[in-house]
Amino acid sequence: MENTIRSIQYFYPVSEPSLIEFTSYFEAMDFPAKHLLIEGGKMNNYVYFIEKGLCRSFCMLDEEEVTSWFSREGDITFALLALYRNQPGFEYVETLEPTTAYAIKINDLNHLYTTNIEIANWSRVVHQECVLSLQTRRIERLQKSAKERYEILLNEQPDLFARVKLSYLASFLGMTPQHFSKMRAESSNDDIHPIF
Repeated sequence: MENTIRSIQYFYPVSEPSLIEFTSYFEAMDFPAKHLLIEGGKMNNYVYFIEKGLCRSFCMLDEEEVTSWFSREGDITFALLALYRNQPGFEYVETLEPTTAYAIKINDLNHLYTTNIEIANWSRVVHQECVLSLQTRRIERLQKSAKERYEILLNEQPDLFARVKLSYLASFLGMTPQHFSKMRAESSNDDIHPIF
């Protein structure tokens, strides 16, 4: 549980007693690569803490998969509408590698929010950081060129280039695989070889 604990403490200094209470609700789960952890249109009642592995979040748009997020060691993934509105979500989450996660039921997490101020504060900080990250990506899509977006991703998350299919990275950056290949060819970093 090392990556999960480190990530929780990174966002907010949860005390040892609160951390013990929090993790007492966790259920360890192992998933193979290419497993649909969350399926759009179906209710999913868990929040997943990724201990080991990699997941891709995507939505269907005109029968095409559009990648919206990657979750790896130390990250959290869940269906937004399930957590916030108790409704089936619109997104899919697929494991890209064999993945170990700690799952907590949304009802248990909501209970902790009302009974443990440290967990509530931890969640507030995590969610504000996610909103900031999403807003930054949105602004980058509006203001930055494709090449600039490619370089930002390469500089900030270089491990994705060795772990994720080219087509998924291209979708995440809002470009075609062909355009992404052009960006990669123009990049000065020849050490990174994405999966096709």
